[in-house]
Amino acid sequence: MKITNETKVGVLAAVAIAVLIIGYSFLKGNDVFSRENEFYAIYSRVDGLTVSKPVLVNGYQIGRVSDLTLQADGRILVQFKIDPEYGIPKNTIAKLESTDLLGGKVIVFELGNGSEFASDGDTLNANIKQDLMDQVEPVQKKAEQIIARMDSVLTSVNSTLSPDFQRNFDRSFASIARTLETLERTTTTVDALVGTQSSKISGIMSNLESISSNFKNNNESITSIINNFEKVSDDVAKANFVQTITAANNAVAELQLVVNKVNSGNGTLSQLINDERMYNNLNNAASNLNKLMIDLKANPKRYVSFSIFGGKK
Repeated sequence: MKITNETKVGVLAAVAIAVLIIGYSFLKGNDVFSRENEFYAIYSRVDGLTVSKPVLVNGYQIGRVSDLTLQADGRILVQFKIDPEYGIPKNTIAKLESTDLLGGKVIVFELGNGSEFASDGDTLNANIKQDLMDQVEPVQKKAEQIIARMDSVLTSVNSTLSPDFQRNFDRSFASIARTLETLERTTTTVDALVGTQSSKISGIMSNLESISSNFKNNNESITSIINNFEKVSDDVAKANFVQTITAANNAVAELQLVVNKVNSGNGTLSQLINDERMYNNLNNAASNLNKLMIDLKANPKRYVSFSIFGGKK
């Protein structure tokens, strides 16, 4: 049987179309020659993630991204196709991670520890990990702020370092240098003085050492002398105190005897205090004496008479 040219062209065209479809499907992440499990995850954003990006576990590829679908609420539904020989626990987290500074993304499965595995068509938990640019951006902002502050500081320093300030600064350094030279000369002088007077200083130190040794050797004697002084002072203080108390007690006792005598009516003082008649007599005598003095002043001739010519007085 002879095959016509038209048949050959048609077969070749069909094969080319099939190859084109299969290749296009493969480029989209679909494997038409094997059966794969499909899983899904929903992300709020998928910057840099495209179809056919790998799905990794600890850096090992177990599948690929097969489809991206924008939902009505603005989130993105991502479809994964995973080799069926790998079991995926239900609590696995599908992380969207960055692979380079250019923003390329991959899906990294953080396998869960559950005993129940996800089935074909299940939706996994999703998580977005900050990419390198997002992590570097805060550091970049802080670096810019630091550079701006350093620039302002350098500007302030440049404005401060005026010619007058530089001249004053040079003079200050020169003054410090002169001070150090003076201090060095003073140190040299003191060193020379100590060298010349070293024998005297040694003698003084020897004398001090001898005095301290004498104090140390006679420590017991000095302690005994101090104790004796303390004992003598205590005895004197005690003796004076006892003598004073005894004298005071005697004086109080004698005074008590006098008071007892006065209260009992013995003696002149007791009579003077307790006898009303003596009080009245003394009062009357004082009153009469007062009257006599008044009459003497009023009538002196009644009591005193004298004569110029020697007559009777």
